[in-house]
Amino acid sequence: MKKAGRVIVKDRHANRISGKYLFLLLSLLLFGCGTSNDDNTSETDLEELTKIEVTEYEGQDLSSLTDFRENSIKGPQYIDINDYTLTIDGLVEQPVALSYDEVLDNQKYTKVVTLHCVEGWSVDILWEGVLLADLFEGVDVQKTADTVIFYSEDGYSTALPLRTIMDKQLMIAYKMNGVVLPPERGFPFQLVAEDKLGYKWIKWITRIELSDDADYEGYWEQRGFDNDADVKP
Repeated sequence: MKKAGRVIVKDRHANRISGKYLFLLLSLLLFGCGTSNDDNTSETDLEELTKIEVTEYEGQDLSSLTDFRENSIKGPQYIDINDYTLTIDGLVEQPVALSYDEVLDNQKYTKVVTLHCVEGWSVDILWEGVLLADLFEGVDVQKTADTVIFYSEDGYSTALPLRTIMDKQLMIAYKMNGVVLPPERGFPFQLVAEDKLGYKWIKWITRIELSDDADYEGYWEQRGFDNDADVKP
């Protein structure tokens, strides 16, 4: 049964990087993490969006759409929404391939959540999206599933425990600060991986697989990043 709509506000966390992530930061830099997007047109579009984005929510100042660094593995992805489908499969009884509009037919939720990057920066954003739990209701998840693997348009992947997703009521977002995600920020959907470091916040999601592989390692996890990715207070 789907829950009634609600607004949930998360307190801001202090941003701190523990010593064990220093070598990971160097890895990010070597792979081009923190480089800027060379597409001047899209940068101009982002500046235009800042004129209409929400800047404050219930007394809390929000970060801007431009307060991010471009650190994707292949640069921003530009998805044709007319051809887009979100596949949910794996250990499910009824795999589906949902259009953008079909995903958005579910109840919407809004929440302020802080994204912490291992590079040392963070942003406080008002996210709006759909609960993964609601999407999973339609596929009948098998009892043996304990892991959710997310795949991106650019070949990136990462995973979270199913229990974490359900307990924290995690969502995939289609809006940030009141505007539809621009391509640079993950359109059509980005995972809002609350209390997890930024490399779990996968963008341009195209497939969600229910799995029993609790040890699955995604792109950065295979390169030494902590698979738990917990934000340290």
